[in-house]
Amino acid sequence: MPAKSGQLAFVSQSGALCTAVLDWAHGRDIGFSHLISLGNSADVDLADTIDYLARDSSTNAIVLYIESISRPRKFLSAARAAARIKPVITIKSGRVEEGARAARSHTGALAGSDDVYDAVIRRAGMLRVQSIDELFDAVETLTYVRKISGDRLAIMTNGGGPGVIAADSVVMSGGHLATLSDDTLAKLDAALPATWSRANPIDIIGDATPQRFRATAEILAHAPEIDAVLFAYAPTAVADASEVAHAIVGAFQSAQHPIFANWMGGSGMDAARRIFEQAHIPTFDTPERAGRAFLDLVEYRRNQLALLETPTSALADSNNDRAAVRRIVAAALSEGRTMLSEVEAKTVLSAYGIPVVKTVIAQSEDEAGLRATEIGYPVAVKLLSRDVSHKTDVGGVVLDLENESEVKLAAAAIRRRLSEFNPSARLDGFTVQEMARRPDAVEVIVGAATDPTFGPILLFGHGGTAAEIVKDRAIGLPPLNDILARDMISQTRIARLLSAYRGKPTADTGAAACVLVQLSQLVVDIAEITEIDINPLLVDADGVIALDARIGIARATVADPIARLSIRPYPRELEETIEFEGQRILLRPIRPEDEAAHAKLLSSINPDDIRLRFFGARRDFRHEDLARWTQIDYDREMAFIATIIEPDRTARTLGVVRAVTDPDNVSAEFAILIDADLKGRGLGRIMMEKIIAYLRRRGTKRIEGQIMAENRRMLQLVRNLGFEVRALGGAVSIAGMDLTQIAKAIKPTNT
Repeated sequence: MPAKSGQLAFVSQSGALCTAVLDWAHGRDIGFSHLISLGNSADVDLADTIDYLARDSSTNAIVLYIESISRPRKFLSAARAAARIKPVITIKSGRVEEGARAARSHTGALAGSDDVYDAVIRRAGMLRVQSIDELFDAVETLTYVRKISGDRLAIMTNGGGPGVIAADSVVMSGGHLATLSDDTLAKLDAALPATWSRANPIDIIGDATPQRFRATAEILAHAPEIDAVLFAYAPTAVADASEVAHAIVGAFQSAQHPIFANWMGGSGMDAARRIFEQAHIPTFDTPERAGRAFLDLVEYRRNQLALLETPTSALADSNNDRAAVRRIVAAALSEGRTMLSEVEAKTVLSAYGIPVVKTVIAQSEDEAGLRATEIGYPVAVKLLSRDVSHKTDVGGVVLDLENESEVKLAAAAIRRRLSEFNPSARLDGFTVQEMARRPDAVEVIVGAATDPTFGPILLFGHGGTAAEIVKDRAIGLPPLNDILARDMISQTRIARLLSAYRGKPTADTGAAACVLVQLSQLVVDIAEITEIDINPLLVDADGVIALDARIGIARATVADPIARLSIRPYPRELEETIEFEGQRILLRPIRPEDEAAHAKLLSSINPDDIRLRFFGARRDFRHEDLARWTQIDYDREMAFIATIIEPDRTARTLGVVRAVTDPDNVSAEFAILIDADLKGRGLGRIMMEKIIAYLRRRGTKRIEGQIMAENRRMLQLVRNLGFEVRALGGAVSIAGMDLTQIAKAIKPTNT
């Protein structure tokens, strides 16, 4: 049957599902702008389709059915760009991985492929759903309700049962019910009979009239402690459902909060449902589905906010000793090893600023005793064997040893147990380490692994020997900043133990986040690292310390190490220091942490220059705008800033030049803005030359930009750089340059 016309695009990697969805949607009066089956994607793949639909004005939302992703960076780049423009909802099949995947580390065992897809979808700002029903519920929700201010839900009902069912559904799925304020309670007391529930869910009693429904709805629609309302109606003989529907719609016409509706019952509720649908209120036939729709919107909001959050500051990585790490890894690979020793692993972590306990290697029981005395008691003695992944499995860890004699006996016992439990394993010696006395610390695991599709991934979760049993973890993709790292931590249950309770002080989650960020930088920098386990990492009020560490290595298999990453990291190699009018200026790619300095630059530009740059008067720049300009995808956009450090040690942005390429890297559109005090002094020319050189290196074929005809200074600059300028008509000209040709002779200029 032909698809009905609509504004929803459905893209599927299964032709059979396309047919089924078409039939399913036809009976529910759902229309499509596009219905696309990708087949084997021999020429057009998922990312190409997403890029097209993101720019398509007839499409308001994109739905993806995904079975697998073959080009992860291209997919993520397209998905992140599209999700900033319109809702992108995904359903991913193949959630259960048959058979246990062999892994040498806790991290590798914990990081299942479906968890990685969850992290990818979250990082891209998309919404993941688990069923076809939920998919179209989410489409309806995001079509009618695009914004929600928080996750505090009020449930309004005329029946106790529906309210309790809705509350159970929301809370058990991780949602939150709003706590009604004294002011709201007082208003409800005045509007409702004395027997109302006086709590959330708000049961207004089964004899409620349309007037009572409206009075309650008007109070909840403007209560500041509420972010959304779930309305659950049970049929009664007291009030006509259609009259109730008109009353609720009238109350929410000027509401601050969105409303989700559940009309319980069958065809008798159809008229009421149509009234809500005409008012663009998401409407569902069960309280559970209404609750799920609310949670979908909350998750979508969270994922969208993650695209816009500004990191507090960039972690300086100039102190990371990459050269030392590369020497350690190269030496181990030259010996044919695939794992670093514990001491080597901890040396690598220390080189990236991650605190570790002092650890030394001993070849014998006697040497272990001597080393322990040098460190100072108490100490721990551990097995050192390239053939044993988890030392505790063979009794290879002994703690709290107080003297040399105990150390020797413990080492001998470890040797004996290894020969009993795993006689084929080689004993490479023992490690001796100081005991960390931190009674209030929480044991977490922090690690990295290599996913076969998305490359390096990061993990945070419940640590200790039971990590694989508890399976409390969060997955993230490098590169990370402090915001993304803290978000990973917050996704886990063990994060609650890091808060203060029963007299125990709050743990330093910032230090734990810093470990994640530094670990992210480590796997970005060193392509030969395939997996990392820091387990346990102790976290308490005094910070963090790594007790045990394992690092797996392998020779790099790609010529460009960055190509293995699903998200292109900050391209530090493009930084350049120049001399300009007696000052040293750093030209570098923009970073999310530059938002404040970028806002200051925009505020310093005079209104006329702002008009010339943005083709209209503009003075107020929202956080969303600034985040979009500073949190860029280096795969398809580049912005270079000129920056100096002021005497007060703050960074000042002097100018920015930007180029956004199309998905095929054929053409790029440029824009430039220079501090008002530096206009006409040559900085603009320097920055334009840098962006042109960058685009040539990446193979972009053409650069062009629109310039207002009255912006004579800019027009002269681009002509001197070799651009061809032609009038578009009216007050705008377009300047373009073919980057595949040898550059024209550049004319000198004072601009």
